[in-house]
Amino acid sequence: MTEQANSTQQGPSGPASSPERESDAIYQGEPPQLVGRVLEAEVDETAKKVRFMEIYQCDWLLLPDECEFQKYRILIQRVSFASRIDKSAPEKGRVLRGVEADILGYRD
Repeated sequence: MTEQANSTQQGPSGPASSPERESDAIYQGEPPQLVGRVLEAEVDETAKKVRFMEIYQCDWLLLPDECEFQKYRILIQRVSFASRIDKSAPEKGRVLRGVEADILGYRD
């Protein structure tokens, strides 16, 4: 019963609990939780890389852990710039710019 209670708590809390994934979001954890938003993603399947101009609202993103973006499982390898708060846009929270990630495979 506790498993059911836990899934109920995670469940019908509105649109955020929908199984649909947002195309501009990064997810992590089990069950997957939204941990960041992206701007200008470029997927290079040949090189098995994803490049993001910016990832924002990513206070809960754990950089050394695997993530999910769209249909891909990725691991962030490089961040050119990181800031706890962007003074010109404080609502963005932690901001990472010039991010490059390896494509590890595809989501199940």
